[in-house]
Amino acid sequence: MAAETQAEPRNNPSMSTLAFFGTELRIRREEAGLTQQQVADGSLCSRTLLAHIEQARRVPSEEFAARADAVLETGGFFARLWPLVMEYAYPKWFRRFVDLEKDATEIWNFENQVVPGLLQTEDYAQALFAAARVANTDDLVAARLTRQQLLEKDKRPRLWTALDENVLRRPVGSRVVMRRQLERLVEATEDRRIIVQVIPYNVGAHASMDGPFAGLALAEGPGIVYVDGRARGQILADEASVEEYRYTYDLLRADALSPRASIDLISAVAKELS
Repeated sequence: MAAETQAEPRNNPSMSTLAFFGTELRIRREEAGLTQQQVADGSLCSRTLLAHIEQARRVPSEEFAARADAVLETGGFFARLWPLVMEYAYPKWFRRFVDLEKDATEIWNFENQVVPGLLQTEDYAQALFAAARVANTDDLVAARLTRQQLLEKDKRPRLWTALDENVLRRPVGSRVVMRRQLERLVEATEDRRIIVQVIPYNVGAHASMDGPFAGLALAEGPGIVYVDGRARGQILADEASVEEYRYTYDLLRADALSPRASIDLISAVAKELS
């Protein structure tokens, strides 16, 4: 996109702590005379992930920071830098949800305006944050893409997503960006653990006209619900609240098209953008 070509490079260390982390990682690695593959092997990650971290396109985990210190013998430098990276990558009030999301056995969410973060393309996410005119857009996009890695694990959670038809019809970014995002939704459902359902306009009012939310089922302990908000979100862990939102979610699914009909609708809207 034109706006991206005119902006500062995402790996400019003066722009963010995430970019500083990535640049320092590359510098220390090169000073040690090690290849990306060698550091990746020592850090127990893929070379692709290491490259993305160096380019500030993914957020490093705390475990990665500690292993990078060990491989590069940096005396805990990256472990000390990691909390600053996290402070700018995720708001404090959202960080707990991100941590719990990694251990979820099932994720169920509803969105009435935008595609859920776990299923967004990079360009779609970039367009959303650009519209909000946030200062650390690149960090936030990288953090969002990093969260999506949990859907690539062997023991990944089940993901059930309900979308208001608004999500398909509201153009975000260019027609190409929006079409690719809709195609991504269709592709995601090729994984049998991911289900997407659309609540069509002709339903009229539905059970969550007041906004989006997400729930997590955890292997140990009770589930939780995250309720989105403009200034900040809220995590609800009490049993009564979780049950209330679960009932609301059941009502939304009852109003939604079947998974197959939903994919047909998403595909049809994508073709309209061709």
